[in-house]
Amino acid sequence: MLALIGLATATTAAEFNTLSDEERLQRYELLFNGKNLQGWDGDASLWSVQNGVIVGSTDGHPLQDNSFLVSLEEYDDFILRFEVNLRNNNSGMQFRSKRFDNWVVRGYQLDLAEGKGWGNLHGEGLEGGLILDGWQGKSENIVKVGWNQVELYCLGHRIRISINGLVVNDALDPGALKGVFALQLHRGDGMRVEYRNIRIRKLKTE
Repeated sequence: MLALIGLATATTAAEFNTLSDEERLQRYELLFNGKNLQGWDGDASLWSVQNGVIVGSTDGHPLQDNSFLVSLEEYDDFILRFEVNLRNNNSGMQFRSKRFDNWVVRGYQLDLAEGKGWGNLHGEGLEGGLILDGWQGKSENIVKVGWNQVELYCLGHRIRISINGLVVNDALDPGALKGVFALQLHRGDGMRVEYRNIRIRKLKTE
């Protein structure tokens, strides 16, 4: 029986974290292997892998400051795709960001938050905070309970954010052109967020 349960778990993880035939032809790469946090660094008391999914949780130990699971590599021009399930509170995907000690990150953030945060272009730790609102008239109509699909396109200074296939932000911004990815756990009340199917296509600047 235990062997069958283990096999089912492994199969589920494999189904989540795979590339489509089209993505393979387009040279996408998986940034999460579905098994462990290889390629990422974060507080082990906050981040884990469960059933093929990256899980971030502050249940029982709310944070005084935001904490991040940070990619070990930096990226410049790309298309990033992932799925996210936010139980409550506030998360986000940092990109082209700079890492500091104690899993602190500053820079661009694709905001993923309850209320009016989904799809915003935010400046984590940057002066001014919100760069562009992706919610009003857009994200509020398409964000679902449970898993949502997100795509982030960055080429030069162009940044385009799509939620469940709908473009909610498309802009030019004169900010950083290279940096790390990082998944956010927000300070405050206990929260939980899950990520899966994180994959990237590296682009050459035209």
